[in-house]
Amino acid sequence: MTEHYAPGLEGVIAGETAISTVEGGLRYRGYAVEELAAESTFIEVAYLLLKGELPTQEDLADFEAVLDESVDSAVEICDLLSQIPVHTPVMDVMRTGISIAAHYDPHAEDDHDHADADLNKALHLMGVIPLILAFWHRHTQGLELGEPDPERSYAANLLSLITGKVPTSLEEKAMDVSLILYAEHEFNASTFTARVVTSTGSDLYSAIVAAVGALKGPLHGGANEQVMAVLEEIGSADRAEAWIRNALAQKRRVMGFGHRVYKDCDPRAVYLKDYCGQLAERRGRLELEQRAEIIEQIVWNEKKLPPNLDWPSARLYHYLGLDVPIYTPLFVVSRVVGWSAHVIEQSRDNRLIRPRSRYIGAEPRAYVPLSERD
Repeated sequence: MTEHYAPGLEGVIAGETAISTVEGGLRYRGYAVEELAAESTFIEVAYLLLKGELPTQEDLADFEAVLDESVDSAVEICDLLSQIPVHTPVMDVMRTGISIAAHYDPHAEDDHDHADADLNKALHLMGVIPLILAFWHRHTQGLELGEPDPERSYAANLLSLITGKVPTSLEEKAMDVSLILYAEHEFNASTFTARVVTSTGSDLYSAIVAAVGALKGPLHGGANEQVMAVLEEIGSADRAEAWIRNALAQKRRVMGFGHRVYKDCDPRAVYLKDYCGQLAERRGRLELEQRAEIIEQIVWNEKKLPPNLDWPSARLYHYLGLDVPIYTPLFVVSRVVGWSAHVIEQSRDNRLIRPRSRYIGAEPRAYVPLSERD
């Protein structure tokens, strides 16, 4: 039998999932992500991804009640995080904070066979992760962390905890949409990492910590931070064309473009671009949108590479007044839902993930005693 080798597992079907698909456009549990972004909320989408169906009003109220309970443990978690050196990168703090959160979860010791065990752990993380991020961001600036307002949405609380300001309705909706679009994306690198860990019989917290480690890598989760560096390096719209043509001539990789799966269009990027335009107009930053548009058009014309979600999300977060070092941690706030959904799915129909490798080392050879070696 001829062995098939696919570097990076590109194109390899490594498992089955009912959570999402990118075939024919991104869908969560059968629903087009654009429709969910337009009509739903992040909390409703989280319920959908974790439980398989959209909630009723009663379902959603119960879901949010469990979510709210998890916030109480955040004080102890943040007290421990305050002992970490302030120069520590935010993603490292997120990884540590999630690991600490397990010790304050009453369901932490429940195994996968316990009814709703992993769902309860996921809700615990959904509650504390925004507080971990907001606490660390404000702590490093010498600022106090406020308290979440139960009358506000998840997105509004996230923004107000980080910035200390109540967001406008447009800012709240833009953040909510970005959370929905980042929530799940089939067998990406961090999600597959979570499933591999789960396949060993390990717990949800271990799987999520491992997923954060995978997301920390710049080839997966850090691209939107590098997008802002590119846009700032360009400086102005009148320099954009010369800059990008020079970058392409030098075969420089421009972050925010291309995708392993999407070849013609990332539907998430298309949808979020509209919110970038609205926020840019409100902020008086339309020149930055012009700069981005020039780059986008030339990269597509020259390389046929579409922008991915990181391209507009970097600008969106910038317009929301968020600092670049927290862009990837915001990814964690959202994607913990998708990761958890995959942990739950993997544990219900588990098989240890153990692929083979292609050996390219030395041919068989005999051992030579040390005394006989030249």
